[in-house]
Amino acid sequence: MGMLCAVSFNRYGRLFYFDPGEFRPGVGDRVLVPTDDGPEVAECVWAAQWVSEETEGFPRLVAMAADDDLRRDELLRKRKAEAKVAAKKLIRDHELPMKVVAVDHVLDGSGGQGARTTIYFTAPHRVDFRSLVRDLGATLHCRVELRQLSARDSARVQGGIGSCGRDLCCATFLNDFEPVTIRMAKDQDLPLNPLRISGACGRLMCCLKYEHPLYQAFQATAPAVGTRVTTPEGEGRVVGHSVPRDSVTVRMDADGSRCSCSRASVCGSRQAYEERY
Repeated sequence: MGMLCAVSFNRYGRLFYFDPGEFRPGVGDRVLVPTDDGPEVAECVWAAQWVSEETEGFPRLVAMAADDDLRRDELLRKRKAEAKVAAKKLIRDHELPMKVVAVDHVLDGSGGQGARTTIYFTAPHRVDFRSLVRDLGATLHCRVELRQLSARDSARVQGGIGSCGRDLCCATFLNDFEPVTIRMAKDQDLPLNPLRISGACGRLMCCLKYEHPLYQAFQATAPAVGTRVTTPEGEGRVVGHSVPRDSVTVRMDADGSRCSCSRASVCGSRQAYEERY
């Protein structure tokens, strides 16, 4: 048993879970959380409460944000906005095929390295941005790094709404991108239309992975389409599957009607078990 709270650095952004320690932040409170570049201000979106899971491995809140911390956070957001505007202008001037996705700024880097701005961008191919970095450094008066993102990482950073009407999985709770193949769509009888099975990033939707094990387990035990089976209503032939309902559709030999039967009722091993016992 322990206490946890959830914070976010951006509105509707990814949630990060922390052990509140001796603090009791409520929804909307600003708190200081540990990062690689020192404590940063975040907003509490899930008040501290007791949970049944073990919380020993979660990082702890540093403190509740004070006025100085809020002013520093406001300055940080201002620097990010200025860097984004400057980067877009210089990219146009250099005529580079780049799109600025996000900007990160550190007022004082760890180890006394000074201010640093990291600009994340997407491009259709590798880009020679050495002259752009020099101009950005002269404009922003700090060390500048440019990092190219893949299509999936770009969707994670920008966020958005998926075809299901919910926030993108990659922008909310997914930590790693698992391999997704077209075979998963085929196993789930989904239309192989790229517009129907692609996410905001243009790649196959990550959610195709969620139910795929269920379809694999169903196909391993259910009679294949075309197999003759014995149902409680009589003999027939399997003409369809319904994995969410864990059932098969059978066309009856007697009158050609179709009925829906549970997978267990037409499974050979299940019938053999009932006949024996």
